[in-house]
Parts: sequence; structure tokens; C-alpha cells
Amino acid sequence: MSPEPTATPARPPGPWQPRKQVTVLGAGVAGLVAAYELERLGHGVEVLEGHLRVGGRVHTHRFLPGRPGPSVELGAMRIPTGHQRTLRYLRKLGLGDRLREFTTLFQDDAAYVQTARGHRRIREATPALVAELRARLPAAEAAAHPPEALLFGAWMAVRVEALAPGDFRDGLRPGLERELLDLVAGIDLTRYLRRPGSAGEPIDLAALFADHPQIRAGCRGRLHRFVDDIVNETGSTLLRLAGGLDQLPLRLRERIRGPVRLGQEVLGIEVRRDQVAVRVRQGFGSTTRACNYVLCTIPFSVLRGLELHGLDREKLAAVHGQRYWAATKVALHCREAFWERDGIRGGASFTGGLIRQTYYPPVEGDPGLGAALLASYTIGADADRLTRLGRGPRLAAVLAEAAVVHPELRRPGMVLGVVDRVWGTEPGAQGAAAVRWGKDADACEEERQLMARPQGRLFFAGEHCSGHPAWIEGAIESAQQAVRLIDGHQRGGAPVDGARAATVIEEPA
Repeated sequence: MSPEPTATPARPPGPWQPRKQVTVLGAGVAGLVAAYELERLGHGVEVLEGHLRVGGRVHTHRFLPGRPGPSVELGAMRIPTGHQRTLRYLRKLGLGDRLREFTTLFQDDAAYVQTARGHRRIREATPALVAELRARLPAAEAAAHPPEALLFGAWMAVRVEALAPGDFRDGLRPGLERELLDLVAGIDLTRYLRRPGSAGEPIDLAALFADHPQIRAGCRGRLHRFVDDIVNETGSTLLRLAGGLDQLPLRLRERIRGPVRLGQEVLGIEVRRDQVAVRVRQGFGSTTRACNYVLCTIPFSVLRGLELHGLDREKLAAVHGQRYWAATKVALHCREAFWERDGIRGGASFTGGLIRQTYYPPVEGDPGLGAALLASYTIGADADRLTRLGRGPRLAAVLAEAAVVHPELRRPGMVLGVVDRVWGTEPGAQGAAAVRWGKDADACEEERQLMARPQGRLFFAGEHCSGHPAWIEGAIESAQQAVRLIDGHQRGGAPVDGARAATVIEEPA
């Protein structure tokens, strides 16, 4: 166990009494961060988790537990360098030296991209992608744009194809190219073109967006929030955690002094005048616990299926109305990292079809024990299509489609094992993340406030209650907000200034 962070205050000598007793529902990142910070402020904490593991939607799968074999992230897998809350916690927990660059989609030019002319290497795909864009535009309009603008439009359009789920993708297509080209009108794009032979796609979109924030600012309506995720997910400023991202929740659990009780499935919540009643499964029956304060980090996709009493009409509408998208990952344990002989050192391919994206995790541990291939990563309607196939047909379909790009998968003995995670039907998640794509900034903030608004002594946290839905950063942000509210809550429900809690929580590592 790593030493305690030096910022954690010691308890006073003699009998210790907590300032408040808080029951945290859920041992994902939001629940564990909140429990850790509440204890630092002198509150007593217990955590109830329905699963038999901590981490929630952070889930590192090890193909050979106990041996230095390959692993794959079946949940969250990357951290943008701008997510300072997440990086601060990793440093606090002694994990900062394990951060490595995450090579993502379109960064390894030996990887593949789907075009109308079939799969092409990223370094060879530009002519086909630009030709597709020209064909979708009126001839006069296509001729009016300089070549570098069409290059920008082509690579942004393929990003939409690669990252947007099917239902959202279909809604974006009409007029998308014109919107994208209008965003860069008047900008000299030639300075962002990569030299021939440089790694990655031929235009440095990350630098372009960084230098011209007006591009993001000009993304209204359906493109708002989605462009942020495009830049985050395909930029050059992503990190991974060597050894597995599940080290974050595991280290947090080590530092929580109160009990973290696993296998405690919550069945119902009732807000009462000066307490919150939580009904928990007990064997074949249930038991009800009377709690002084409760912090609920259960995703609203799951919460709306529980028995809820004492919540006002607006809050119930928010719980039932929050939209979640599914996500499905299918990973293979391969005898060897055969893609390296094909020139692929990492990153991902946009393979299209049912499997959408294929990632090549770095080989860690003993190469003689094989390598992991994230053969398929899908979200939204694309994930739903795979889910409806059922597990056997789903795995067969993924293997068949992946073998079109990588025929090595057909070799006898190449695939040693397979694992999948279907977040859309996973009982404790019922979706991979809350999504606010297609809403403007004011609507997103109004929705966030409604998600996070307490009900008596029942408080809420989770990525759905944050300004960064779908990211670990959002889970941490929401936990910090909830801790401030709980710490400042007075008997009778009147809040007090939470600045002291904010000062403690936000101190640098």
C-alpha cells in the first residue's frame, strides 16, 4: 500500500466523533472520491456497492490474472491532459509516474480507415476521402473551396463517421460538410498541413482547434459538445495508465477508512424529514437502513428503476429523462501482436461496419503471454445492434469483420480468448454514459444543475451531474461539488458557505 497523501489531516487524539455520517451509494470513481474527501473533512463514511468489485465503469480486464499477461480496458481507457482533476488524483495516489501517452484514432498512419473504396491506410486515404466529400457537394461549391479546406472537411467528416453513434450520425449528415467548411472560412489552413511522411493524418486538427477557439465556439446546436469529444478523443493530448486504469479506484478504496461494503444492491430510496431510508437486498429479502445523509452516485439509468419516494416532481422527471448511450467492447487475447509486423504500433483503425473502431493496446508484461486487441468499440445505436445479436453471434460477427482488415485472426491458434462488456444491459449501469450532444451550453448547464440538485439529505454525484459527462473528470468534478454541499448542509436543510471544503478539495497535490 502506498503512503497516505500528506494533505490528509490526522484525527484528533482521544475519542473521535464524525461531524456527519454519510452513506455513499456506489463505489465508482465518484463515490470513492466523495468518500475520501468527506473523511478528510471529518465526516464518517460507509460505501454500499451492488457489485463485487469497485470501479463502476472503470473496468480493466486481465486475460491471465496473477500472471504478467495482456490486459484491456473494457470501460474508461483514456484521460485528456486538460482534465486536471483526474491527473491531480492520480498524482495524489502515487500513480503519476505510470501515465503514458494514449495513441488514439487516426494517429498511427499505418492503421486503417474505411472509405467508399474499401479500407485504406491512414497515410493513403486522403484522395478517397476528399473525392467522397467532393461528390457530396454541388460542383460549384466544391470548386470554390481551396484544397486544404476540402482536406479539413474530409477528415472531420470521417471523424463524425467514426465517433458518432448511428442515430446521431444520421441526424448530422444533412448539410454537415457545409457547416464544417463554414467553420474554417478565412483561416489559413496551410500551416496545419503535415509534411509528407509525417505520422498521423495529413492535417493537424488538434493544433488547428487549439489556435482557433472560434471554431468550437461556432459549433451550435447539433455540433455542440460533439466537437469537444471529437477533439478530445482523436487529439494528441490523451493519456493512459500503465498497469490498468482500475488502479485509480483500487487506490482510492485503500485510503477510505470507513467500510466499503460490496454486494449491497440498492432496491429503493425514500427521502424523509431528517434522514434518508435506503432499502438494500438481503439474501432473498431486503432490509431498510435509516441514514443521516446519503450521497447517491447510482446512474440515473439504474436509479429510475428503483422504488423512489420523497423526490419532487421536477427531480423525478430529471431522473427519468436523462439520456444514456450504450457502449459495447469486444476484446481478443491474441497469441502475438501480429499488427506490429503490419507496421501498426498503436492507435486505432476506423473499421466501420458493425465493429466501428479497433484499438491496438500496447503490449505490457511478458510478450510471450500474448497481446490484447480491442477488436470492436461501439456506442449508441451501433452498440445496440451488436447487443441484439446475442453473445455467440456477436463475438462471431466481430471476429469475422475484424478478419477482413486483419486476416491473421483466421490463423489457427491466433485467438486464445475473448471477452466482451455490454454496458447498455449491464445491470449496474444500463448505459455507458450520460450524453448531452446536440444541446447548447445553456441547456447543458441547466440540465447539469437539475441532475445534481439535492433532495433533503439525499445528494447526487456521478458524471451525469457534471460538466464533463462520459469522462472520469466529470465523476470527480461532481463528487467535489457534492462534498461541498454535504459539508455545508445544516440541520433543517439550510446550506452554508462551502468555501472551506472547496479550499481543501482543490489544493494541489
